[in-house]
Amino acid sequence: MKFKISRAKEQKFSSGLRGFFKYRDLGINAATSGDFGANVIKATAGEQSKGDWHYHKLKFQMVYILKGWVKFEYKGEGVFTFQKGDTVYQPPEIHHREIEHSEDLELIEITSPANFETVSL
Repeated sequence: MKFKISRAKEQKFSSGLRGFFKYRDLGINAATSGDFGANVIKATAGEQSKGDWHYHKLKFQMVYILKGWVKFEYKGEGVFTFQKGDTVYQPPEIHHREIEHSEDLELIEITSPANFETVSL
């Protein structure tokens, strides 16, 4: 494990797992040798999720909404709209899908491990 600082002015957003989002790596992956990952994720203007069901092969996944809103559906749990300040812990391999999000959505996602497989259903 390494000490790591990530300054907003030095970081850029890039493409990642989902084409309708842009990602800013907070450096946690490198600092923990892949044990954990943390990203700021923001909506890409004019892009929306297709609402496909999927799950992730990982040990931990948490989302904290910084700005805007997002609507998710979780198998066996229901449909939820999360807004600024809301947090959701998604248990390992829970089947879920994003239904829609605001144009100004920004969130922090923390995972373990940093790199994981996504399985489409």
